Amino acid sequence: MFAVIKTGGKQYNVAENDELKIEKIEGNVGDTVTFDQVLLVGGEGAPVIGAPVVEGASVAAEIVNQGRGRKIIIFKKRRRQNSRRRNGHRQYLTTVKITEILTDGKKTSAKKAAPKKEAKAEAPADAAAPLFTAPEGDKDDLKKISGVGPVLEGKLNALGITKFEQIVNFSADDIAKVDEVLNFKGRIERDDWIAQAKELAGK
Repeated sequence: MFAVIKTGGKQYNVAENDELKIEKIEGNVGDTVTFDQVLLVGGEGAPVIGAPVVEGASVAAEIVNQGRGRKIIIFKKRRRQNSRRRNGHRQYLTTVKITEILTDGKKTSAKKAAPKKEAKAEAPADAAAPLFTAPEGDKDDLKKISGVGPVLEGKLNALGITKFEQIVNFSADDIAKVDEVLNFKGRIERDDWIAQAKELAGK
């Protein structure tokens, strides 16, 4: 049996045990989600086409992973002196595994309740762990970087970022880690923190 579902403004052809990446939906790893917008069901006799959805049909899936897609660079340049903008974007994605295709108003069987608690218990420990080893000595005033206020400075310090020198030496992986933890959406590259940190560090 297969079905065509709609989520995140896109349509997907799915069957049981299929894994697919879709636009982010709320939930923890191990949670069961239900897609009610089923446009077509087939595989047993003649396919049933919805108008616009198939009445009483739904598709159940288990969340396998919450992550992000590959980085896309958006570069804009006009015929003006120094008129250029470079932004990065990484789309938030949810990986789900299709567990059941239900028809005639049947309910989802609650199979995977146990992993929920494990996922919730592990999340705070990962969030609290610093990403970097803070260097010795007095902290630099990170608020001098454009867009960084006292609250954001505190979050950066909690991640182990206390000096301009660390930002100057950021690799692409370091930027991606900070971007993901603090949900920056490309702010480090958009505001050119590395160039600002170089200037503030006197380099």
